[in-house]
Amino acid sequence: SQSVNMVVERETKPESVALRSVSAAGAPQPEVMGIFGTGDLGRSLGLRLLQSGYRVVYGSRRPHSCGPVPQGAQLATHAEAAKKASLIFVCVHREHYEFLKTLTPHLQGKVLVDLSNNLKKGMYPDANAAYLQELVPGADVVKGLNTLSAWALQNGLLAGKQVYLCGNSTDAKRAVSEMATKLGLTVLDRGSLSAARELEDFPLRLFPEWRLPLLVAAGLMGFFYFYLLIRDVIYAYVEKGQDISYRIMISLANKVFPIVSLVMLSLCYLPGCIAAFLQLYRGTKYKRFPNWLDRWMLCRKQMGLVALGLALLHAIYTFVIPIRYAVRHKLISRVVDEMKNNKTTPFYFDQTEAWGTDSFYVLGILGFFLYLLLGLTSLPSVGGSLSWREFSFVQSKLGHLTLSICTAHGYIYGWNKFLSTSTFKWYTPPGYMLCLIVPSVVLVLKIMLLLPCVDRALTRIRQGWERN
Repeated sequence: SQSVNMVVERETKPESVALRSVSAAGAPQPEVMGIFGTGDLGRSLGLRLLQSGYRVVYGSRRPHSCGPVPQGAQLATHAEAAKKASLIFVCVHREHYEFLKTLTPHLQGKVLVDLSNNLKKGMYPDANAAYLQELVPGADVVKGLNTLSAWALQNGLLAGKQVYLCGNSTDAKRAVSEMATKLGLTVLDRGSLSAARELEDFPLRLFPEWRLPLLVAAGLMGFFYFYLLIRDVIYAYVEKGQDISYRIMISLANKVFPIVSLVMLSLCYLPGCIAAFLQLYRGTKYKRFPNWLDRWMLCRKQMGLVALGLALLHAIYTFVIPIRYAVRHKLISRVVDEMKNNKTTPFYFDQTEAWGTDSFYVLGILGFFLYLLLGLTSLPSVGGSLSWREFSFVQSKLGHLTLSICTAHGYIYGWNKFLSTSTFKWYTPPGYMLCLIVPSVVLVLKIMLLLPCVDRALTRIRQGWERN
């Protein structure tokens, strides 16, 4: 038995046990991605591909003397890179495409992704991707990812970002789409390569998502500016003979900025209420909204940022008011007049006025703070660090709270002026009364959506329409 124990002990020693380690050789090798071009875009794209688990090989005319590439990537000639990779990103300008002719044998059956853009529309008679396909007819050219910038790739701002693809080969587009999805991008197929020129013009568009919010803001500012100009400046000159045109620069602007800011903020939340009522009326949330409502909802972020900018201008203008010449002159004149006539004005402290003023300022400060919070969370770098529930809480719950506080700020401003006939100059209401209409409607609609009776009422209306 002792000999048996010695044999068992010898067989169970660690050094005598044959341990087979899990090696990398047994695991599938990552796919190789090729990149022609070692500029900022090529280096940034290669870094993102490496971080996503791909192998990267760069093709260069001078592989031994080109600039630095991301750590872990390979450097080779164009021909060697074309042999190793089945999917190749062309990150060079159109005027440098001629070298691809010499690589035609190595690019047969390869997928070439054209990321080029032009400096202006109509720069060339045909699209860059179409020209590339003519140079290398044996390859499958896909136009796409040209809306990505080197800065966005370097800073990882890709989650949920929409990119476009077009090409004549379905398999080639599928391969590029799978790669883009792995990078965190959202892919939209625009069809065949004939759409390449449209895709190349996308980066040349100047703030397309901001166009509607800026037009709305400009229209509102123009309307309220001339409306208040008539009520304040022209009315004083015509009815009282006073020239207060100096108020145009600061006083009038400081009324327009908060008015338009509050209206723009309420316009961020009004389409959500309309969409909710529309879904309740339809009885389903799976039907598409009208195109105008879709477009409105897609630019809510930009509307909110425009509203924040106007609120910031209002805060700056408010701080400037005490140092204005007109205000200082008015205070000094009053003091000099009392000293000159040897008059003493009785000092009376109005508690109601004090409460109203302090409440007005507190609500303004809190509203502006929440404004800033909403603006910060709308930035991709901040919003990307939040979960969907956190982001929804900030943009929805705190957003409606911000709208409520700013609306209350406006109501307290005119709490003792709503019924005063002196405020209705030429039978027109003050500007702050007009600006309270839209936010008040939004808040009432939001409260109605929280009531269960609204759902039942809309269901009965829809059923009645269906019967008729």
